[in-house]
Amino acid sequence: MENTLERPKGLLARATLVAGTLDMLSALTYALMAGKNPLAVPVGIASAIWPGAVKAGAPALLVGLLLHFAIMLVMVAVFIAAARRIPWLTRQPFASGLAYGLALWAVMNLIVLPLRWPALFPHFTAVSLAEQVFSHTVLVGLPLAWMTSRSMQHQQAHAPNAD
Repeated sequence: MENTLERPKGLLARATLVAGTLDMLSALTYALMAGKNPLAVPVGIASAIWPGAVKAGAPALLVGLLLHFAIMLVMVAVFIAAARRIPWLTRQPFASGLAYGLALWAVMNLIVLPLRWPALFPHFTAVSLAEQVFSHTVLVGLPLAWMTSRSMQHQQAHAPNAD
């Protein structure tokens, strides 16, 4: 008999890895497109908790990546928990993924980043807004909602009858 605790943990890990990787790749790409050093992206993330990250080199890259994936883990866990309680989220993964991605964008860009760096955020250009909304909706929200929907459909299809 399959351990029912392993599947949600597996979904959490897979969705975090997929969404976190896509989100980080988009940030690195946008940095390159803007003529900036893409390695500054994870270092910038690390600087949220480590003021000396800019001068730390490789350790700051690692801390930034770990922090990025830790934040994504929370984002994924919140969606999965909500999807277990609100069936619409898994019945309509396209709409729920876009909506969740927009909510993530709003929380990060209108609350989290301005609290940490009030002098820098919120700051939007048409290009940065388009990039951020695309990344949060298409590269995070949609894959997360789709993976959650598929996983929960699989669980329901293979659940023992409660007769």
